[in-house]
Formats: sequence, C-alpha cells, structure tokens
Amino acid sequence: MANRQQLIGKQTEMHHSQKSSFVLFIEKRWYSSPGVLWLLLPLEWLFRVLASLRKAILMTKREELSLPLVIVGNIAVGGTGKTPVLIALAKYIQGLGHKPGVISRGYGRVSGETLMVGPQSDSKLVGDEPLEIFRSTGVPVCVAKKRIDAVRYLAENSECNVILADDGLQHYALKRDLEFVVLDEKQPFGNGHCFPLGPLREAPSRLKTVDIVLQKNSKAESIYSFVIEPTHFENVKTGEIKNLDFFNTQAHLYALAGIGRPEKFFSTLLSVLDHKNISFYSFADHYNFTPADFSFAGNNVLIMTAKDAVKCKAFAQDNWWSLHVRAVFPPVLENEINKKIAFLGQIQ
Repeated sequence: MANRQQLIGKQTEMHHSQKSSFVLFIEKRWYSSPGVLWLLLPLEWLFRVLASLRKAILMTKREELSLPLVIVGNIAVGGTGKTPVLIALAKYIQGLGHKPGVISRGYGRVSGETLMVGPQSDSKLVGDEPLEIFRSTGVPVCVAKKRIDAVRYLAENSECNVILADDGLQHYALKRDLEFVVLDEKQPFGNGHCFPLGPLREAPSRLKTVDIVLQKNSKAESIYSFVIEPTHFENVKTGEIKNLDFFNTQAHLYALAGIGRPEKFFSTLLSVLDHKNISFYSFADHYNFTPADFSFAGNNVLIMTAKDAVKCKAFAQDNWWSLHVRAVFPPVLENEINKKIAFLGQIQ
C-alpha cells in the first residue's frame, strides 16, 4: 500500500478534512511507537480486565438461535476490508444454494428501531455499511440496537436460513457457529496494544480460537489470503456504470473517503489511475456528509467510496462517482468455506 509520502510522490495532494489533529495523533501512535501514550498503560490493563469480565458474563447469557450464525469481524479498531469480505461471503453462500441474511447494529445511525434495509432506506436511519451491503448483495439486511433482535426479526420475517453478522466478534451474548476474522494488510495489530494504548479490541491470541483468519495479500501459512479488486465506477446520482479507464482523459480529479483507513481507498484508486493528479480528502469514519462538505471540489469530477456514496445520493452532483471493489477468494479459501458451511448442519 502506498503511504502518504508515496502518494505525494505521485504528484498528488493530501488533505485531512473533519479529522482533528488529536485523532490524527492517536492514529499515528496506534500504528507506530506508542510514545506519550505509554501514560495510558494502566487504562489498557483496566480495559483488558473489564473486557474479560464482560466476556465471561455475556457467555453465560447466550441464547439458542433458530438459525446458524456466522460472525465476520476483526480484533482491531478501524477498517480492515471487512465489508467487502462480508459482501463476497454472502454472494458465495448464495452460490452454494443457501439464503443468507445480514444483521448489523448500523453504527452511527440516529434510530434505535429494528429496521429492514431497503432500496430507498436512509443511511442515517439504517447505517452506511448495512445500506452498502444491501445494495451490493440484495440479501435481507436487518439493523437493530441489539443484534439478537435482528436475528429474531430475520428468522420471523424472511426466508433466510443462515445469518451473517456484520462485526460482533466481541458481542459474546450472540451464540455463533462460525467466526471469520479479517486482519489489516500491513499492520494487523498496530502497536500491539489494546485500547486506549493501541487499536486492539482483543489480544492477538484470540485468533487461535476463530475458524478462519483472512488478510489481504497474506503470505502466512495460517492465514487465508484474499485480494481487493476494483471493478467499476458508478455515478452517485444516476447509478450509471463506467469502466475503470473512463477517467483517462481527465487532467485532475478529487477523491474523498470517510472510512477507517482512507489511505487504503486512495491507494486502490491510484492503482486504477496511477498517472493522474488527484487531490485526496479524508473524513472521519461514518461521517454524515452535507452538501457544504464538498465545496473543495467545485464542479470538478469527484470520486468516493461506495460506503460514502450511499450517504450522498440525495444531493449528489452529476459528476460525482464511486469506485466499487470486490473481495476475491482464492480456491483454497473457497474450499475451506465450503467445509465450514457444510458443518453447520442446520442449514436447510
């Protein structure tokens, strides 16, 4: 992945919008030496103790579910490619002849209701990632404040015979049948510490207890590799599809990402438009955009992530586009998924 210096070396401009200097400082320390964050070491110890107690308590309260549940999550804060993996997994399970559904809390949404996601859903009510998942797969997607409520709703109101949980690895009240963990490509454990000293939600030893660990372009024997592949550009306003070479005649482009690790999207975009001059703007993860946030682009071509696009469709301009990607599983991983899904047994 190209880092910030490499991006600038390609005649690009990097801008940080809506990310405070404090947040940028914390992120830098999480993925390098902790530096002054060592002062938070006692809080990390406290976090680990409380997390262990919470896990023990929740596991005693687990309820039997009427449908098999597959967790797709991670052990670190921030983007790891989890959403493309979940989308690819849902499509693959569909291809096996099953009927998957997806549950999510819908991080950042303003509603606490249990809601089914639909074509006209408002991302503010259902969350940006659930809406992106629905639009990419067409499978039933339900959001709820308590994930167990979403499972029950899908069991009663859809034809699903297997549930995929978007995140929820640490939600131990959910009894799960399979656990998939997606690791960051370059720095899967950051500085190796748990929150707030580092980005980890759980210690790396947690990976020993999950069913499948995935990592983009991994060469480790115990980890399954996958790749993220750009597929096409889509007009945010009209839904028009264009090939990856569509912007080859553009002299300058603007790019925007409001995701956990925006540099990943920027690097992917550069792999498609490597020779272009591009100005990059990063926003906070799950940022709720307004038209005023786009004044920097003027009437120029703007490219964003698919996750951001679902929040901007209502006020999008004609020349706003999203770059779509997909996770591609190698045959060895597909074979392992086949084995794991077959072992669920409960799927009818």
